[in-house]
Amino acid sequence: MSLDRASVRLLVAVCAVTLLCTIGMAMPYPILAPIFVDGPIDDFTHFAGMPPEWLLGVALAANPAGILLGSLVLGPLSDRLGRRRVLVTTLAVGALTNLLTAGALESRLYVLFVIARFATGLTEGNIAVARALLADHHGEATRVKAFAWLNAFQYGGWLLGPLFGGFLLRWGDAVPFALAAVAMLGCIGLVWVGVPGGQAPATATTAESKGAMAGSTLAPLIHDAALRRLFLLQMAYMCGVTALYDYAPLWCVTEAGFTSTGIAWITAVQCAAMLVGTWLAGRLPALDHPLRTTALAALATAAGLALLVVAPATPGLALIAALGLPLAVYNAFMPAWVSSRFAHHGQGRVMGLLTTIFCFANVAVALAGGVLSLWTVRGVMALGALCAGCAAWALWHWARREATQGKLAAAAATA
Repeated sequence: MSLDRASVRLLVAVCAVTLLCTIGMAMPYPILAPIFVDGPIDDFTHFAGMPPEWLLGVALAANPAGILLGSLVLGPLSDRLGRRRVLVTTLAVGALTNLLTAGALESRLYVLFVIARFATGLTEGNIAVARALLADHHGEATRVKAFAWLNAFQYGGWLLGPLFGGFLLRWGDAVPFALAAVAMLGCIGLVWVGVPGGQAPATATTAESKGAMAGSTLAPLIHDAALRRLFLLQMAYMCGVTALYDYAPLWCVTEAGFTSTGIAWITAVQCAAMLVGTWLAGRLPALDHPLRTTALAALATAAGLALLVVAPATPGLALIAALGLPLAVYNAFMPAWVSSRFAHHGQGRVMGLLTTIFCFANVAVALAGGVLSLWTVRGVMALGALCAGCAAWALWHWARREATQGKLAAAAATA
């Protein structure tokens, strides 16, 4: 993929935004499970006399709940106002809310912490804007590779975030979030230099397309049956993924006796597997439809989660790490296909929809898992396996139907 200087600056800015936002989302995972499950009994870990497992679920749900609301509007907003303006604003506000998070941890104020995580999530919906920028500047031939680059930095965020959270915890719970605020301020400069500003994206230049892109990311679901199908199957798969993301740290604590440092290392190995999967995604043999590849990746995810229901500690830890491979393959192919199949809705909107679905799933699994983990964290993995398996089945049948329709259309055109 050959890039000119402007494209390189754009790619650097987009990947930096993605990296920092993902670090912000990932940092709490190795911190919160040990704090709530093994931490001291105080007003933070036992707020209002509630079980720490339930408080952990609410804390985990707060950030994706904010991303959910942010992604509903930030993608479409960037279609109309321009990508750079939205990115700079959200990064500045995100720096402030990370400082608020640090203050809440330092003061041991649970409610303020949840509010601050929610507010930070509102700004982190800008990942949809970053994806839309790549979709704006790459055609179908290079889109998978472009998204693979973006995903590599996103996985780097999932690697660095837990490492920062796990290893900086010794200097205080608030330190990682304070450093995230500083990094976001620095990222504003990269966006200002690398992202073109002042104009709306090319996909929103006509009155017709502007009207089509008005409203939130959910508006097209009313009239587009295919988009509704995408929403349901992507929601099912993401419930499986977030069962792993949200509760693998708790699995490490309860089933393997890990501390935050151990969780950070397992997460780092998993993210390394994601980087390998990203490299493989651009080299996989072509199938008759991209959804077949995503279906196979979803099936592999479901199988890994099912094994976590029964696996002993050491094999289970290896499974958690290895699941990074199918996650990366899925995340390279699905956004590229969606950006081509549903481009008429606006790239900011359709990329925002993917982020919205992830957040819906994250909130649902965080809350459901908070209840299931009162019994056993393995129950959360069983729920995730069921959801990912259903998604794999639906994706395979959708791919077969679209491939058949494509062959019929090609035959009719040559008749």
